[in-house]
Amino acid sequence: MNIPRLKVLVVDDEESIQKILKHYFKDKHEVFTSNNGQEALTWMYDGNVPDFIIADINMPVINGFDFIEELKSSGFFSHIPLIILSGIDKSDTKIKCLEAGADDFMTKPFNPRELEARLNSIMKRTKLTQSN
Repeated sequence: MNIPRLKVLVVDDEESIQKILKHYFKDKHEVFTSNNGQEALTWMYDGNVPDFIIADINMPVINGFDFIEELKSSGFFSHIPLIILSGIDKSDTKIKCLEAGADDFMTKPFNPRELEARLNSIMKRTKLTQSN
């Protein structure tokens, strides 16, 4: 099953992470970037709806936890799959994110191929769920 070209939103205040993901996914997906949760939400409320979101936890203005909460409580965006990509490697942080509604959690440094495999796996499950 091939994953179609997706609109992927990367929400991370580290420009290097934005560049890595933009470069890695450029041939497969359309990648948009935001520096924090507030910027991402504003972009989305302006009518841009991504197919998938990759977000950090430690960000200025709106952090990752608040971003997940805002996203999942929204009638417009609660269905969008979300992977948290964070430098925090604590089990309680991972659990908090997953319980708040994140679909997966990966720790930085990361392998972009593993991130892509997780994204594809989530998208396959999401498509299967929507078609049943």
